[in-house]
Amino acid sequence: MRVDKLQAELPPPKKQDPNAAAALQELLGGKYGEMSTLGNYMFQSFNFRSKDKLRPFYSLVASITAEELGHVELVSNGVAMLNNGPDKPGADAGDGGDISMSPFEAMKEIRSAASFLSGAGGAMPVNSNSMSWNNDMITTTGNVVVDLLHNFHLECGARLHKLRVYETLSDPTGREVCGYLLVRGSVHAHSYALALKKITGVELEKFLPTPNIPLDKIPECQKYLQEGSHRRLYTWSPNDYKEIAGIWEGEQALPTDPPGELTVVDGMPEGGKIHQLVGVPSAFTPDYAPEEMFEIATKLYKKSR
Repeated sequence: MRVDKLQAELPPPKKQDPNAAAALQELLGGKYGEMSTLGNYMFQSFNFRSKDKLRPFYSLVASITAEELGHVELVSNGVAMLNNGPDKPGADAGDGGDISMSPFEAMKEIRSAASFLSGAGGAMPVNSNSMSWNNDMITTTGNVVVDLLHNFHLECGARLHKLRVYETLSDPTGREVCGYLLVRGSVHAHSYALALKKITGVELEKFLPTPNIPLDKIPECQKYLQEGSHRRLYTWSPNDYKEIAGIWEGEQALPTDPPGELTVVDGMPEGGKIHQLVGVPSAFTPDYAPEEMFEIATKLYKKSR
C-alpha cells in the first residue's frame, strides 16, 4: 500500500543549497544509506527460508522493509527540496524567459552537477560523490543469525553517518531528515538486537547505543522522542506482520532515551505532506506546453471527484 504522504513533516528550505543536497545523498545511496537498508531487508524477506517456523523474525525484516521504502522517499524529497530551494509562486508560468542568458550558470560549480544536468534537481540512487548505489551493498545469506547481525551492523553504521551528515548541514530541511532518521534508525538497531537475543540468548542490546549518539542533544530529535517514536515498531500493514510483537513488546526503551515500554502499532505513522516542487520552465520541467497540461490535469482531478 502506498499513501501520498511522507513519514515525517519536512520544513521548507531557507535557500537553494545543492551542495547540502549532495551531502544528503549519502543517506540515500551511500554504503549505509536508505537504498542499502531497503535492498538488504527487501531481498532478505523475499529469500527468507522456513517462514512459517520463523514467522516473528521474517515479519520483523518484512515490516521494516516497508518503512525503509518510506525512508528512501523521505530522503529523496529532502534532496529535491534543497536542490530547488524555496518555492517561488508562479515560477512554473510562462516559458522560462531567455534561456540564452545562462539561467543555471551558478550550477556549473556545484558538487553534484549531474543532479541538475541529468536529474532536473531531483534525487538519484547515488552517494554524496554521485557514485551509483549497487547490488554489492546487499547481504542475504539465508542464515537468520548472520543476516540479522548484518542488519544490526548496518543500522549502527547508518546512525553514525547520519550524524556526520547532520553536522555538515545548517538548513532545517536536511537537519529534520537526519533527526527523524536518527530516531527511527535507533529503533531498528534495537529491534534487530532483541531478535538476536531471542535466538541466541546474547544480550546484544547492551551494545546500544552504538555509536553513542546523544539524541537528547539534537533539537530535531526531540519531538520524535517526546511522542514516543523511539518506542514504536509499525506493522505497515492492517493485518500482517503482527508477530513482531513477540520480539518487541514487553521490552523497555534504551536507557539513553525517554523511558517506557516498547509497543507495536498496526499500520503506519500519521506522517506529513509531500512538498510541492514548482516547475522550472527554463529547465523544461515539466514540458510540453505546461499551461495546457495544468488545464488538462485540473479537469481530470475534478472528474475523479
